[in-house]
Amino acid sequence: MIRPLLRQGHHLLTRARINTVAYLPPDLDERPRRRGRPRIYGAKVRLRDLIAERGLFQAAPSPIPGESHTTIQYCCFDLLWRPVGHDVRFMVVKHPHRGVIILMTTDLDLDPLDAIVLYSYRFTIETGFRHAIHVLGSYAYHFWMEAMDPIRRRSGDQYLHMKSEEYRRGVRRKVQAYHAHVQIGCIAQGLLIHLAVNHGEQVWKQFRSWLRTMDPTRPPSELVVAYSLREALPEFLEEGAREDALRKTLATYSASDQPAAVRRAG
Repeated sequence: MIRPLLRQGHHLLTRARINTVAYLPPDLDERPRRRGRPRIYGAKVRLRDLIAERGLFQAAPSPIPGESHTTIQYCCFDLLWRPVGHDVRFMVVKHPHRGVIILMTTDLDLDPLDAIVLYSYRFTIETGFRHAIHVLGSYAYHFWMEAMDPIRRRSGDQYLHMKSEEYRRGVRRKVQAYHAHVQIGCIAQGLLIHLAVNHGEQVWKQFRSWLRTMDPTRPPSELVVAYSLREALPEFLEEGAREDALRKTLATYSASDQPAAVRRAG
């Protein structure tokens, strides 16, 4: 994954496993040159062993937003990582409440504190993905192509170059439908976030449900905005309904949502 990113001019910042092993550059002057390929890797460094070395760490205020009064400890090393074959920057971070993590980046010029801030955005991104999946269904697409040949599970890829142009056009149309579905979901999620940030008070007024962690003093989530829009949609349509057919349809569905006893009383 890292090599294609580097070929395109990008870098990777991720969390490394606690048992990650890296290497120091080889010390070529320690003994006479032998025949064969020169050494590439030097002494092995187990990053887990660095956690107990107190003299390597330096303290700094936490750069994560909302943690200005928290002090963290970190140390940074540029070591050779065998899966990539060149230097990678490792950062061991000790947080007083979150524990110890090891970060890894291919950008050797990235400041450790900036790397910590960038990695903290991961949780916000993961929350956004969760809402996109469970609230909006942005990635719950399943488009069928009637003309596509049936494929068995684990049968491998299709050889589209052996198919007709009409068949390939249908596959491209299907892939385009995937992309359009995801893009429309992203636009819808952006509109929900806009309403949550800029019209949060009105959203909470329309929210007619209950949440265990509900706090009306803070901006609502995409879930709360979606529920509020769902509750306000019939009223919005009734106000703008000018055609008799639309008003009749709205009256039918609004009556079907009520309990049977209420409908008989009406």
